[in-house]
Amino acid sequence: MRTSILLIGCGKMGGAMLEGWRADPALGPFVTVEPGDGDAPFRGKKDITCVKRIDEIPAGFAPDAIIVATKPQVMETVLPPYRAMAAKALVLSIAAGRRIEFLEKHLGDVAVIRTMPNTPAAIGRGISVCVANARASQAQRDLATKLMGAVGEVGWVDDETLIDAVTAVSGSGPAYVFLLAEAMAAAGVKAGLSEDLATRLARATVSGAGELLRQSTESAAQLRKNVTSPGGTTQAALDVLMGPGGLPDLLEKAVAAAQRRGRELA
Repeated sequence: MRTSILLIGCGKMGGAMLEGWRADPALGPFVTVEPGDGDAPFRGKKDITCVKRIDEIPAGFAPDAIIVATKPQVMETVLPPYRAMAAKALVLSIAAGRRIEFLEKHLGDVAVIRTMPNTPAAIGRGISVCVANARASQAQRDLATKLMGAVGEVGWVDDETLIDAVTAVSGSGPAYVFLLAEAMAAAGVKAGLSEDLATRLARATVSGAGELLRQSTESAAQLRKNVTSPGGTTQAALDVLMGPGGLPDLLEKAVAAAQRRGRELA
């Protein structure tokens, strides 16, 4: 038996997931509901039906999983028409700031799993953390792991309030890394490098270090130490970055601020 999927919202994240799912012969057929042009790359593809509205979904299509990938601010109006369809399906939401309670309010007493992916999912290198309500069976939890595993790593928490912390660390985290590359390039220009070379150095260094961290069995702390010779240039830089009010303190404050904002939005 194949697993049929309804994708509500086929933007960058929804499209990235759909691309990953298509590679699994156990998944499909697929129906996407996208009022814009996000589903354009999938129109006419085998096993994928692209529609603009719920009333255009083919008659008799009963999805095993409904993936909610719309913008959080439109969910209140988007979700209610899917109430009947959701009664016999797993509802998997990737919308930030919309809690399980919100989804149950608009869809009824259904199996809900909320997950927080991040933008590297667009290249299959994301990480997602999931939390389920009491209605979600183990089989449905396994299905969620499989679906999100198509775009990267998957983790689970039992306490939904931890999703705010997940959002602050990994959901928002790519922006912190991009800021690091941006700041490194700007510092390189101030040190005398051309903008083009400084940008190339920063991008290659951040992406290369990230790949080394991914492949290495050593901790981030040990990898840092491996680069740092006592009394050398790296040590001089780290004395600034790790000093009072430095990068560790700033990141702790940044994550706490993002976590607070997530609670406020919910």
